Amino acid sequence: MSRIIHAKELTALVASILQASGSSGTEATAVAENLVLANLSGHDSHGVGMAPRYVDAVAEGGLIPNANVKIRKDTGSMLGLDGAHGYGQVVGMQAMDLAIARARDHGSCIVALAGAHHLGRIGHFAEHVAASGCVSIHFVNVLTRATVAPWSGSDARFGTNPMCVGVPLGNRPPFILDFATSRVAQGKMRVAHNKGDRVAEGLLIDHHGQATTDPSVVVAPKHVDQNNQAQWGAILPFGEHKGSGLAMACELLAGALTGGGTWHRAPDGRRAVHNSMLSIVIDPNAVGEADTVGGAEGYESQALAFIDWCKASPAANAHEPVQTAGEPERAKREIRTRDGIEIDDGTWAELAAAARRLGVAFQ
Repeated sequence: MSRIIHAKELTALVASILQASGSSGTEATAVAENLVLANLSGHDSHGVGMAPRYVDAVAEGGLIPNANVKIRKDTGSMLGLDGAHGYGQVVGMQAMDLAIARARDHGSCIVALAGAHHLGRIGHFAEHVAASGCVSIHFVNVLTRATVAPWSGSDARFGTNPMCVGVPLGNRPPFILDFATSRVAQGKMRVAHNKGDRVAEGLLIDHHGQATTDPSVVVAPKHVDQNNQAQWGAILPFGEHKGSGLAMACELLAGALTGGGTWHRAPDGRRAVHNSMLSIVIDPNAVGEADTVGGAEGYESQALAFIDWCKASPAANAHEPVQTAGEPERAKREIRTRDGIEIDDGTWAELAAAARRLGVAFQ
């Protein structure tokens, strides 16, 4: 079962929960809008279903409401930032604004953001940077219970470690490539579990390292060991050794290089989700000259020519035309903005429980 709720109402509801959990009205609204935008974009895994976990993380001290990003090191075109365990949707956007300003001054900026709480959908940051006319590349690691097995491994050793590339395309919508290095996002398994659904084959292994279609193995395991500890399964990396290698690269770049830390320990049961992110922001105006292949004008003409070339490929399936990264999300936003967002009963119950704990009216 599920219900349909429109974005404005859902945003207000989630904002009221986050504000009751300690956020200012401005922060609560910003985070709620970000979560709802993920739902609108078709990424329910990064949507309002995260709010109850945020409430738990605040209560345990792993998420600090109203925190702002802090500059730890500044060399002009490179910034070392401390996310202060604040809401990633807030400190992450602050980091991107700093990066855009520095890219305008220096042509590019490398930003090492360490220790933010859950950043959410990384594509939001790439869209924000692209709207400024800049290109961005992002590598992210995840410090919480490991959920993904390395290639040839039989248990989880790291997170879903996403990477993202955002490229503005002049007057057209940007190219936004945003993906987890696992075969599926952890949040999608939470959504499937809440719905009581099985998932496709080839995504998961259980605590014995055997293939399974039961999402509970990475959400709410049914098996415990002799010490009454949950026996977790794992998500598999996409692309076999390639996805596994890219996930490790994200851990090294976003975790080790930023100073945020890498995952190499047993789970501690905490609800906080800490992310670090290495971002590279480039101003196309600083690359080459306008009358060459490089430079803003040459870059835009070359980019659009390539996009048009790819989209001109005859569709293998008449019902599935060739699309570029970012198009499916924009199409989904139009539909869900018009028709509303579907929230499954499991997620709705978790939101209601969080609201009740905080004394927030919830219907």
